[in-house]
Amino acid sequence: MSHPNILVDSKDGIVTIEISRREKKNAITSDMYRAMSAALSRARDDSHVRVVLLRGQEDMFTAGNDLADFLQRKVGDPSAAIPFLHLIAAFEKPIVAAVAGNAVGIGTTMLLHCDLVYAADNARFQLPFVNLALCPEGGSSLLLPRVAGYQRAAELLMLGEPFDAATAREAGFVNRVLAPGELMAAAMEAAQKLAARPAGSLAVTKALLKRPPDRSAIEAIDEEVIFFGDLVAAPAAKEIFAAFLEKRSPDPDKLHDKQ
Repeated sequence: MSHPNILVDSKDGIVTIEISRREKKNAITSDMYRAMSAALSRARDDSHVRVVLLRGQEDMFTAGNDLADFLQRKVGDPSAAIPFLHLIAAFEKPIVAAVAGNAVGIGTTMLLHCDLVYAADNARFQLPFVNLALCPEGGSSLLLPRVAGYQRAAELLMLGEPFDAATAREAGFVNRVLAPGELMAAAMEAAQKLAARPAGSLAVTKALLKRPPDRSAIEAIDEEVIFFGDLVAAPAAKEIFAAFLEKRSPDPDKLHDKQ
């Protein structure tokens, strides 16, 4: 499903999904959610895709839900945002996000499902749900306290005030803060590095990181050792060890063989 405001590009194992509706500050409509869901589904199912890069432009990410579109939906009707959130939450491949300008509502909560988040120093985040007499969405009531701690999450969600990229980094869901002109290049560089890593190893690492935090250390160790044993016998690890012993670079094609 194509959409004029959701630009999708695929190159060298990286699928870039760009929100592009500048005249409406990149506010997201139901059709735009459907287009992003379709792009994520294709990326999930395509074995040649290693990484997804999610972005807006150097001066805006998204103003969140398009209010007019949002209000047209009848009470009880399914929201097109939910399948998108389910896809991004369960996505097994790495997702890199590049955020500049406003990231309002779901523009912030979707970032909690991304693996690496880079923000420009002009980024402004906001979780305004309580201000709109609503409640947190996108899993933010679970995920934000995990990364930011309860009190900081409560401040961001209950007061609903805008906050800058430095605060987002302190809260734990932004990796780096950069100048706007450096943002996209830095995010793409990270995506390229991930695309070059062994795909099976990345998938297992992400799956382990996403496990429930209430596991004991013993449970984590025991689960890791099972996956570790599978991976060490897989073609990618064998190629990396052989290349090390033979003092050569690994064959990239062998790093992405099915594990």
